[in-house]
Amino acid sequence: MKIQELADLMGLPPHTIRFYEKEGLLDGRHIQREKNNYRNYSDEAIERLRLIKKFQGIGCSLAELKTILQDHDTNERTNQEVIEWILQKINEIERKKEEYDHMLLTLNWMLTYRKLLNEDPQQAEAMMAELRLKINI
Repeated sequence: MKIQELADLMGLPPHTIRFYEKEGLLDGRHIQREKNNYRNYSDEAIERLRLIKKFQGIGCSLAELKTILQDHDTNERTNQEVIEWILQKINEIERKKEEYDHMLLTLNWMLTYRKLLNEDPQQAEAMMAELRLKINI
């Protein structure tokens, strides 16, 4: 299939698919060049792109993707090594979740404070005073 067909099927822009090829995430198993130099994508390209999207969905970087796909292709990692990688990824996501939770708390406090400035400035000032006390402790 041509790149636009693959892009439409996968919900990706053609530029992204070309980028993946340039970065080595797609190779000769996935792409054949015709005599006119057009790319022709195999069914394996669909499965490869699904795998890429799955790992991107859990927050993998381009470097991680390259390693994961290389490991997938060569099957060099032991099951225990894969388990350790999964545990590291879980820990990374839990740390990010804690950061996001903290950001949400801050934003919700800011929103409440700003609304109170309109509705009850004295209560807003009390909120700010309480915050100042917490910071100085």
